[in-house]
Amino acid sequence: MITIIVISMIVLLLLGFPMMVPLLVASLMFLFLVIDMNNVGLLMGQMISGVQSWALAAVPLFIFAADLMTRGHTANRLLDLVQSFVGHLRGGLPITTAASCTLFGAVSGSTQATVVAMGGPMRPKLLEKGYSDSFSIALIINASDIALLIPPSIGMIIYGVVSGASIGDLFIAGILPGLLILLMFSVYCWYASIRMGIAPEERATWIMRGRALKKALLPLGFPLVVVGGIYGGIFSPTEAAAIAVLYAFVLEVVILRAVKVSELWDVALSTGLITAVVFILVAAGNAFTYTISFAGIPQAILGPVIETIGDSQTLVLALIAVSFFIGCMFVDPIVVILILTPLFKPAVAAAGLDPVHVGVIVTLQAAIGSATPPFGCDIFTAMAIFRRPYFDVIRGTLPFILILLAATVVLIMFPAISLWLPSLAA
Repeated sequence: MITIIVISMIVLLLLGFPMMVPLLVASLMFLFLVIDMNNVGLLMGQMISGVQSWALAAVPLFIFAADLMTRGHTANRLLDLVQSFVGHLRGGLPITTAASCTLFGAVSGSTQATVVAMGGPMRPKLLEKGYSDSFSIALIINASDIALLIPPSIGMIIYGVVSGASIGDLFIAGILPGLLILLMFSVYCWYASIRMGIAPEERATWIMRGRALKKALLPLGFPLVVVGGIYGGIFSPTEAAAIAVLYAFVLEVVILRAVKVSELWDVALSTGLITAVVFILVAAGNAFTYTISFAGIPQAILGPVIETIGDSQTLVLALIAVSFFIGCMFVDPIVVILILTPLFKPAVAAAGLDPVHVGVIVTLQAAIGSATPPFGCDIFTAMAIFRRPYFDVIRGTLPFILILLAATVVLIMFPAISLWLPSLAA
């Protein structure tokens, strides 16, 4: 029976159905064959309970704020600021790209929004400077992964809802790991520029830097308001999402006038469509998690492995990282977080691991999976934006994936990188 369900899911995926369909079909098959074919209400109840958390209200709000800023001037102003300070370094242009993706991640919380916002202006500049197209695209889609670690992070919101970990602590815990990955990417960009023989650009004057900083002050205020408001006790993460929408509206519509009031309907419609996809995945994932847990499938697969490694924190984290990395290579990261997080909860508790630190490891694997073949969502976003075939997009990704995996090892070995800032805020 399990074999039939697995084969049906694979067939549906190969036929091009979105991930929510195989999840729901597998859940229905299990319901009809094992539990009670007349008790569809049980499955519906699990789907509804999956989207009832108040914290999930932050997801459409952050998506709406990110969409407003993507359509406005925020991305270009952040890019100009970074380039004015690091553009003269060896590898300055790709370093600018990576740093701008990090800053925009603090605005959007979405890898795909960052690919769209940063990929458009930066890819032509990188090509004009002499960087290969494979390097340029790989840099953009992998640097955009940092958006999942830098607050506000939609991936961390989903993990927090499923695991019960503090979303506010998760937000601040992702800052240093995100900056660590930015540093590692910058070193590789420096090396790549030397290998390609690309000379640095001219140094910007302090007057030019001052102008760029002045223009970027308001966009830079976005993460300060969100993170500062949460840890100042002014509002909760969900309320912070509502403040983010207000901030984005005032900035892009009222002050900068980059987005017209008449365009708000299109922005809202886009947000609604993306939110619907996310929430349907959450609902379907919760139903699927219930059915496979009822069948004891995860316990049968992971149980012997967890018993073998015992309560070793390093080995448990390594198993979590490997499981989430492999899962996110094939399935949407949101679905993987929904399915695997509850399964590892007993092992995390037995090993005495901090769920916030585990959340950083999990979110990083979701970020890596977003740009890893065969089904990373950022790969297909890049294909659509840059109009390049699949193999052209993934050709240069291996070095960046290896860097991200190395960062995973560092974070596993040194949990203080994730937990230091939350400890200060406690």
